[in-house]
Amino acid sequence: MSARAVELAREWIGTPYVHQGSAQGAGADCLGLVRGVWRGLYGTEPETAPPYTADWGETGGGEPLLTAALRNLVAVAPDVPETPGEVLLFRMRDGAVAKHLGIRAGVGSEASFVHAYDRHGVVESPLSAPWRARIAARFRWPEP
Repeated sequence: MSARAVELAREWIGTPYVHQGSAQGAGADCLGLVRGVWRGLYGTEPETAPPYTADWGETGGGEPLLTAALRNLVAVAPDVPETPGEVLLFRMRDGAVAKHLGIRAGVGSEASFVHAYDRHGVVESPLSAPWRARIAARFRWPEP
């Protein structure tokens, strides 16, 4: 499942950024990418995503992305070794809502993740120390 998730995520690379989009090649945001990989793995989405803002610095209002991830994915404890294919949830600022997602592609010295963000679209980025410091939670895909 994990290797397939990485393969599917990499197929989205080059898709332009479109807030609330989830169409490979046409436009996606970070949640749209994860939704698209989910569809590739399972055929349909587990639930309809509610409207949301693009503001990574948003505060208050609960943790809707974290709550949805806990409903649909399998949480990974911080001490469990990293594996490709994990869904990573990022908190971009202290005190902000966790609002960015990516899919871990490489581990160890080749650590990377596939994600989508404004002015870049879907890309594979190194999972550098600044990105690692922002990881709020890790998840694995559920068994079909």
